[in-house]
Amino acid sequence: MHAKDLLTIGEVVERSGFAHSALRFYEREGLVHTTRTAGGQRRYERSVLRRLAFLRAARAIGIGLDEVRAALATLPADHTPTKADWTRLSQTWRGRLDEQIDALVALRDGLDGCIGCGCLSLARCRLMNPGDRAGADGEGARMLPPVLRRTPA
Repeated sequence: MHAKDLLTIGEVVERSGFAHSALRFYEREGLVHTTRTAGGQRRYERSVLRRLAFLRAARAIGIGLDEVRAALATLPADHTPTKADWTRLSQTWRGRLDEQIDALVALRDGLDGCIGCGCLSLARCRLMNPGDRAGADGEGARMLPPVLRRTPA
């Protein structure tokens, strides 16, 4: 690998939009890898930009770091991941994304009425949740699709 193929931390910050501290954190967590110059400065392979973009997208849809780490671990270590590698990895979350999209559409379409919280504050709640029966099922908005009830990671 030629030195021109390596990026400084400042270049990665500028290209990725992540803060210096985030890059150092992800390095400590084993999600991105660096090499060091003789003077101890970090250098990143250009392919780190794809990893960071994937990480940002995964976190934006609520995927936790452990799951991101496991997914990234399936990428080849001996070469820069190809389009096929990224396609294979992204397919593992396709069903999950479809479920989230369906749940968000249902939420969007019902948000002006009732979001299933069991509050009995709207006239419609007496029809959807008489006697606050959803309250017996536990905390939170019990009538929301399960994917929307998950606690963000």
